Amino acid sequence: MNEAVLKNIPYSILDLATVLDGETPADTFPKSLELARQSESLGYTRYWFAEHHNMASVASSATAVLIGYIANGTKTIRVGSGGIMLPNHAPLIVAEQFGTLASLYPNRIDLGLGRAPGTDQVTAMAIRGENFNAAHNFPKDVERLQRLFSKENRDSNVRAIPGEGLDIPIWILGSSTDSARLAAEKGLPYAFASHFAPTYFEQAIGIYKANFKPSQYLKEPYIIACVNVVVADTNEEAERLSNSVKQMFLGVITGKRSLLKPPVDDMDDVWSVYEKEAVEQMLTYSFMGNPETLKEKLNSFVQYYGVNEVMATSHIFDFEAKLYSNKLFSTIFA
Repeated sequence: MNEAVLKNIPYSILDLATVLDGETPADTFPKSLELARQSESLGYTRYWFAEHHNMASVASSATAVLIGYIANGTKTIRVGSGGIMLPNHAPLIVAEQFGTLASLYPNRIDLGLGRAPGTDQVTAMAIRGENFNAAHNFPKDVERLQRLFSKENRDSNVRAIPGEGLDIPIWILGSSTDSARLAAEKGLPYAFASHFAPTYFEQAIGIYKANFKPSQYLKEPYIIACVNVVVADTNEEAERLSNSVKQMFLGVITGKRSLLKPPVDDMDDVWSVYEKEAVEQMLTYSFMGNPETLKEKLNSFVQYYGVNEVMATSHIFDFEAKLYSNKLFSTIFA
C-alpha cells in the first residue's frame, strides 16, 4: 500500500450549518465561520454548503447568502455550494447570484449543482409550484447556466450581469447514477454524496470515469467523495461522538427529524436492530476513529476508488470537539 497517497489528495469541508439541540440558526452561523477560518489555516481546499429545506437541524437553505458570509470572513479558501439544487431556481438567478459572489471574491467561488429538491415532496411543490417536474430540465438548465456565464452571451437578449464572462467552476453533484452520465458527457468535475447515499457510489463513479469526455473545463475525470468524519484521540471517544450523527440518520429513516442531539453512551438504548442496520448502511462511507485508524482506512478508500479529493462532513455536537476533529483530520494528509 502506498502510504504517501494522501499527501497528494486535497481535503475539503461540507457544512450543513447544523443546528444543535437547544440552539438556533443564529448560534450556528458564527460557528460555521470559525470552522471555515480554522479550515483555511489548516490547508483545506474548499468549504461548501448544501441547500436543504424544511429540515429543523439544517440552516443552509439560503446557500448563496451563507457562501458570501464565509467568503467575506476568510481570505484564501474556496467557498461554494455542494450544492445548489438547480431545479429549485431559474438559471438566470443562479448566474446572477454566483456572478455577484465571484465578482466580490475572485477565483474563490465554486458552483456545485444538484438535480434533487433537497427536501420532501410537499416542500418541493411549495418551492417549485408549476415547475414541480423541473428536475427533467436539469441537463438543459446546466447548459443555460454555462451559456449565461460565457462571453459569447453578450449579444443575447437575456444576460447575467454580473456573471457573464466570469470563470466560475461548475461541478455536477450526484447521489445516484443519473448525474454521473451528465458530468461525463459535459466534461465537468463530479462530486458524489457518499456521506448519505452510498448505494450507487461505486457504480456512479465507474460510469463517470468510463464515459468522461475531455472539455475546455477539464481534461481528465475529477471526483470528490463526500464522507462522514469523526476524529478524536481514541477510537472509543470518536465512536462516542459519532452517536450524534447516528441519531441524526435515525431521524431520517424514521421520519422523526430533530435538532442535532448530544451523543448517548449506548445507541442500543435508542435504536432497534433493524434501525441500526439501516443507519449503518447509510454510514457505509464514514471514517470514525483516531488519526492512525483514519489514515489507514482513508488511504485504502482513496486508492481503491481512485477519488481525487475527499470532502468531510462532521456532525459533532460539542463544537470544541468538532474543531479538534477538524484539526486531527488535516494531519492525516500531511
